[in-house]
Amino acid sequence: MGRYIVRRLLYMIVVVLVVSVITFGLMHAVPGGPFTSEKRLPAETLKVLNERYHLDDPLWKQYTDYVYNVLVPQISTKPPTNDLQDDFLMTAKVGSVWIRWMNFGPSYKSRSRTVNDIFRDNLPISGQLGVMSLLIAIIIGMPLGIMAALKQNSLYDYFGMTIAIFGVSVPVIVLGPILVWLFGVELKWLPPTGWGAKPPYFLGFLPSKLSWDFFKYALMPSIALGLGSSAIIARLTRASLLQTVREDYIRTARSKGLHERMVIVRHALKNSLIPVITILGPLFAGLITGTFVTELIFGIPGMGKYFVTSITNRDYPVIMGTILLYAVFLVVANLMVDIVYAYLDPRIRYD
Repeated sequence: MGRYIVRRLLYMIVVVLVVSVITFGLMHAVPGGPFTSEKRLPAETLKVLNERYHLDDPLWKQYTDYVYNVLVPQISTKPPTNDLQDDFLMTAKVGSVWIRWMNFGPSYKSRSRTVNDIFRDNLPISGQLGVMSLLIAIIIGMPLGIMAALKQNSLYDYFGMTIAIFGVSVPVIVLGPILVWLFGVELKWLPPTGWGAKPPYFLGFLPSKLSWDFFKYALMPSIALGLGSSAIIARLTRASLLQTVREDYIRTARSKGLHERMVIVRHALKNSLIPVITILGPLFAGLITGTFVTELIFGIPGMGKYFVTSITNRDYPVIMGTILLYAVFLVVANLMVDIVYAYLDPRIRYD
């Protein structure tokens, strides 16, 4: 297993490089640039800006310089500062030297902030929202799917699938304003906008203290974002469990006199979770990097807004940084899914 994990982590570097090449090529293939606007800048000003951000260099040099700053660890005897050219997302002190990694560079539009500043301030909030919505999706989706499968064609089945169809059919752009109006404006049970968690964060993004101030802000957007995912999980859990309970080994377990609860929990449910675990990897990566619509409706200062505006503004460092982080999250999440496979199914080995 350890050798397999190391090999997958090495493959992750290749995946990130391929994603960076494609993203970099597509960015520069789009007409316009980061300093193109309706009001044209003077040629002298445009020349100074291009020289400052090295946009006048050949494309191959721009790409290699960027990849070097992001992916190659840099060792220094000086501690990091808040200077724009010396701001790193990941910094660790080993002995008497500092190892600095993932320097995404300055933002072209937020002149007073680097891309690392944007990630440091806004990515933890998107991560908190993503983790909460994923937990809600699992808590709602899996029991509904299990109940619908065990009580097929009954009232429980129809109730569970009705909620699943509602979650798939009603998008966040509709459900979010309804929740804000009902629970935030009319009933005044929950704050309609904002986010309660403040730094410092545990493990980089989780709130260091869980309190009602955090949950009262996070509850509505997490439900609005997680309901659609819970519907997908519920329908997949139902279909997978229905197929599993008809297998021969389940009939054999019942014929041996095992209690029905033990048959479902220890045999049927464990094997039926493999397709569900498969979708949790990309689902987690997508939720944790931020959702623009949800953050916009509930006034959450996450990464979704910066990613969308960075595309329209041609803010190359923000685009590259966000996509590379998403690629890393996706690869790591899929690696965790593969590890869980080996636990759920003893036949799967990674030797």
